[in-house]
Amino acid sequence: MGRTPTPVTTPESLTFRSDVTVELVKSSASDADVLFAARVSTAGEQSLDELKKDPERSKGLINYLMRDRHGSPFEHNSMTFFISAPIFVFREFMRHRVGWSYNEESGRYRELQPVFYVPDTARKLVQQGRPGKYVFVEGTPEQHATVSGTLEESYRQAYASYQKLLDEGVAREVARAVLPVGLFSSMYATCNARSLMHFLGLRTQHELAKVPSFPQREIEMVGEKMEAEWAKLMPLTYAAYNANGRVAP
Repeated sequence: MGRTPTPVTTPESLTFRSDVTVELVKSSASDADVLFAARVSTAGEQSLDELKKDPERSKGLINYLMRDRHGSPFEHNSMTFFISAPIFVFREFMRHRVGWSYNEESGRYRELQPVFYVPDTARKLVQQGRPGKYVFVEGTPEQHATVSGTLEESYRQAYASYQKLLDEGVAREVARAVLPVGLFSSMYATCNARSLMHFLGLRTQHELAKVPSFPQREIEMVGEKMEAEWAKLMPLTYAAYNANGRVAP
């Protein structure tokens, strides 16, 4: 027995996006969190006094902790982000397990919405070189047109097939198998500053980084937006991270 029929999805009702969305929804994170955690080693209960002081006076300690890689004081904070991005970004994202918690929307429990990723013309399309030595270069206008046209056609067909299966009573968890990894999903991701620094060291490129990284552009877009939010919460920690080569302590 099928479900109650829904309106047929027309090509115009699909949404194609080339961006990602990152929203900081909750946080308990400040430079003072690093200081009280570090000073408990020598001050015990008096370390709580750091919560009442200006962290600026102790930025040298934060830099020392970062430089000499005393990492645990950077874990006593929390940031929760709501992220919307293509599924293939999340599958790469979730390889980061230490210090991270995730909850993603489920295609078993809700009907997935027709929002799909199509790269814009700023996205480099052509891979040159061999593994370990390759680079990405600009695509031609013709290549960009082919990518956009091919993806959009594929997405329309896939989502029409998805709706057909649902209309015939097939369970959502089975019907979703026809959908591609270019479909947008959403999740909450919670981390601390230390785990975020490790993520940024691998998933963003930066002129100050001591260790080069070669992230896929789409996950780098997410990382850049998360970094901007973190920099506002913990400016001294962020400055020390950059000053010491963007290596997680």
